[in-house]
Amino acid sequence: MSRSLNAVKVGSKGRVGCAAENESYRAVVFGQTSDLMIIRRETPADIAAVRAVQSAAFDKGTGEPVEAPLLDALRATPDWLPQFSLVAEIDGVIVGHNLCTRGQIDGFPALGLGPIGVLPARQRDGIGHALMHALIGAAEALAEPVICLLGSPAYYSRFGFVAASLVGIEAPDPSWGNYFQALPLTAFDQRCIGRFRYSAPFSDLDE
Repeated sequence: MSRSLNAVKVGSKGRVGCAAENESYRAVVFGQTSDLMIIRRETPADIAAVRAVQSAAFDKGTGEPVEAPLLDALRATPDWLPQFSLVAEIDGVIVGHNLCTRGQIDGFPALGLGPIGVLPARQRDGIGHALMHALIGAAEALAEPVICLLGSPAYYSRFGFVAASLVGIEAPDPSWGNYFQALPLTAFDQRCIGRFRYSAPFSDLDE
């Protein structure tokens, strides 16, 4: 029987609770503002809003950021995992989005995190923090072994991420060093070592 998430818990600073049940994920949280925020799975009706959030989050005024077409490309692959595409919603408006897609570590399944984006006007409100906790909780409850990402160690260490090399996982690009991080979960297999491979659209960014 497949497992999934349905969590409802009110907390502070984006902390959420999780429980395995049925086939949906939903969490009610408070960010660092007084606004009530819902973290839930993306639905087909959210696709355009999710793309707009990622575009706005990474906009540098030099044209469409790569995260938007990356999102489109990931949706078209078998590595797309709808249970790990989560949105943050406030008053019916999508204000943030976080995503994991299927990756591989020498034949072992893994999750590659990103992109994660929050509307610029809502950044520093605890939304990204809440999305991270929700996604980690979903991965844990669904018995995923490990989440890998490329990002700031100073930020992601607060969620338990460590340099991937410390747990035997190699970055796709060795030059990433300690910026390539991993979070081993309860289902982590000690044989799960070697080079991490993202879904193909990530590699296409370098071409």
